[in-house]
Amino acid sequence: MTGPSAVVVVHQDKDAMAQATAARLIAAVADAQIARGTASVVLTGGRNGIGLLAALAASPARSTVNWARLDLWWGDERFLPDGDPDRNHTQARAALLDAVPLDPARVHPMPPSDAAASPEAAAEAYAAELAAAAGPFDVLLLGVGPDTHVASLFPGHPALEETDRAVVAVHDAPKPPPVRVSLTVPTIRSAREVWLLAAGEDKAKAVATALSGADTSAPAARVHGTERTLWLVDEAAAPA
Repeated sequence: MTGPSAVVVVHQDKDAMAQATAARLIAAVADAQIARGTASVVLTGGRNGIGLLAALAASPARSTVNWARLDLWWGDERFLPDGDPDRNHTQARAALLDAVPLDPARVHPMPPSDAAASPEAAAEAYAAELAAAAGPFDVLLLGVGPDTHVASLFPGHPALEETDRAVVAVHDAPKPPPVRVSLTVPTIRSAREVWLLAAGEDKAKAVATALSGADTSAPAARVHGTERTLWLVDEAAAPA
């Protein structure tokens, strides 16, 4: 990791982690809106990413965010039809987005399979949408898989090595569904802050591997923010 040194924050369990991270994200968004008038956050799926969104929905402090001045993006997506229950966007809507007064023009889901001819076309369209946006992401959220994958960038997969494109199509992903669209490592590294979420004993080895820096093939070891990198974990996933 060549960016700012990672800070590890350990929480008692996954629920405490979700609630504390929700409070932290509310504060980060409010601070960005005070400083720049708007804020930009990249969401993640998975049990920890969606758990965070549910905690945001339940937080009484959510009213401190100007939701109409918030841009939401996604770090990756399953290339499935719009509304498919396995899409991160669908799950995010159910957990939070439908409950807060967002500006629909500021919600940027990755194109679904029924709106793009191919995952490559979806990646190109999303890259163009990113290019038209002003400024870097304020906070980019990433779940960490047991194999150290982040977004849909898996160990040993060609997408992990992409350096020219902002968004990439992913084929033959080792977890279903196999066809996906993902931000690339350089795009992730362009965010002001990158927050990596990991909870549960099944994530402990991945967290330890990534933080040690010894395995440069680990996707989670390759990502960082330009200003801050946070690892938000529970005790079960925390490095010894």
